[in-house]
Amino acid sequence: MTGKLSHFDAQGQAHMVDVSAKAVTERIAVAAGRVVMAPETLDLVLQGSAKKGDVLGIARIAGIMAAKRTADLIPLCHPLPITRVALDLVPDTALPGVHVQATVQTSGQTGVEMEALTAVSVACLTVYDMLKAAEKSMRIEGIRVLLKDGGKSGRYEAEPEAAR
Repeated sequence: MTGKLSHFDAQGQAHMVDVSAKAVTERIAVAAGRVVMAPETLDLVLQGSAKKGDVLGIARIAGIMAAKRTADLIPLCHPLPITRVALDLVPDTALPGVHVQATVQTSGQTGVEMEALTAVSVACLTVYDMLKAAEKSMRIEGIRVLLKDGGKSGRYEAEPEAAR
């Protein structure tokens, strides 16, 4: 299996992948996740009455900051010159909860999937942190890559969640 995993050398030792021979290309990744909560907790978000303040605004900033610090958090990630990070946090009364989606772009030699996943994860954690006084039973679910494009491996699009 180690021959198929790029973060292991021939001896099975973990290492940072050498991307110096890779072409610089436009790269994009989109990741998503959600925080499931009680309707009453979601009402705090919708009414803007959570004790800690603007839940969605703070979570958006936290996700952006996290994407920029991914190489500090994930040991074998390359530090990347990120050119765009956008987070969408959408309350959903049918869930009930908040859907989180992050889009990250760069012009570089390696992809930004980890940055998008980190942005979503930290945004979801921030939603939880901001609302935990109201509900400790919230769930963070479904964090995954929806889209990755650019580089040698080309385009990947996840199948819709209902189809899995």
